[in-house]
Amino acid sequence: MDVFRAYTYSTAAWLALQSLPLITGPSMIVTMLLDETRPASPMELYFARCLGFSFLTIAVLTMMLTGSIPLTSDIKESVTTEDDDPKAPYAVPTLMVTSVFHSACAFYAYTWYVSGGSGLFAVAVAAYSSIAAVGLWCMLFASSNGKISHRTGADKRTAGYPFKNSEAAKKHGKGL
Repeated sequence: MDVFRAYTYSTAAWLALQSLPLITGPSMIVTMLLDETRPASPMELYFARCLGFSFLTIAVLTMMLTGSIPLTSDIKESVTTEDDDPKAPYAVPTLMVTSVFHSACAFYAYTWYVSGGSGLFAVAVAAYSSIAAVGLWCMLFASSNGKISHRTGADKRTAGYPFKNSEAAKKHGKGL
């Protein structure tokens, strides 16, 4: 499994994990967040469930827009090579948006942790920041196909300045 797929699956899993308690037990979540003991209001229950459904929607959209879930029912169309991959137009924008989302959530959880929050915020900081770091790595290194030379097998976008690739020059009969 490549790093991009690992990022996609970890994003969807983390968001789905967060959505489950918000959807199934919003009164428990709201009660845990309150300082005084009182029943949760209908408005608080509504917003907790909406947040849970939003997380679940973002998880499913991430999986669909990056090509992890095939959007066609034909087996022949869903099995593709790297050159004609149908996820190409949406994978990089989805990667950027979800990476910014994870970074913002990591920063938000960090501010709550520093201001005297519980250790649960430290777990959120670790999870969000590690997923955001993988997303940043994918944006920097895994978002372009590169220009690999058929003759030498080297990336054509690299330059020889200030260091020359003397091994490649020897292999193809070019002098230093």
